[in-house]
Amino acid sequence: MYTLKKSLGQHFLKDEAICQRIVGVLSDMPCKSLLEVGPGGGALTKYLVELPDIDFKAVELDDEKVAFLKKTYPQLRDKIIHQSFLDIGKPFDDRFTVIGNFPYNISTEIVFKVVEWRDSVEGMIGMFQKEVAQRLAAGEGSKVYGVTSVLTQAFFDVEYLFDVDPQAFTPPPKVMSGVLRFIPKKQPVEIASEQKLFLLVKAAFGQRRKTLRNAVRSLFGEEMLKEELFNKRAEQLSVSDFAALTFRMP
Repeated sequence: MYTLKKSLGQHFLKDEAICQRIVGVLSDMPCKSLLEVGPGGGALTKYLVELPDIDFKAVELDDEKVAFLKKTYPQLRDKIIHQSFLDIGKPFDDRFTVIGNFPYNISTEIVFKVVEWRDSVEGMIGMFQKEVAQRLAAGEGSKVYGVTSVLTQAFFDVEYLFDVDPQAFTPPPKVMSGVLRFIPKKQPVEIASEQKLFLLVKAAFGQRRKTLRNAVRSLFGEEMLKEELFNKRAEQLSVSDFAALTFRMP
């Protein structure tokens, strides 16, 4: 059939109940065009190709898995993008949904690429290492709330759906996994620019034990830094707080 490649972060889902549960989440989402990221051995793919009235594509880097998928699912012959997800352009002309048991070694980069594509993405369902999933879904005040939380939640509502045990995979990873759903915000927070938001959030959480005043001193004038807000630490600011501050950066 195929071999597992640790270099590509491959842990293949084998638990059919979990596969069906993940695919079932799609029933609550608008989905006319669907991209699966990292189909691997086809655990989710076999259910996704059966969904009616959906334009389906999959993106897979591994030569061996591409050959396996084309042989096992002949209907995918012209539907597989044989590249790394991080290197492809938008796979559809219209809006689309993303789904996948994401390779854990690039899962955060996958999220940031989807954020870049946010005007075209109707939603995403993804499997992550639990620790990463918790960070992405965390709200202010949480110890794991950080850069990825803010930069994702500025544009998407992120919902932690359920845990997945290591035994659901071959080979079992050494960590728990978690499934998230991302839905574009109906009213995205207003920001001065993505560049300013990234710069601010990175500086604020880069020294998260310090007050905001000390962490972001280089980004604001001395008078402004005297304001009460800057007595807080980064984890105490909401996504909206960070967004508002971008308009006050020079």
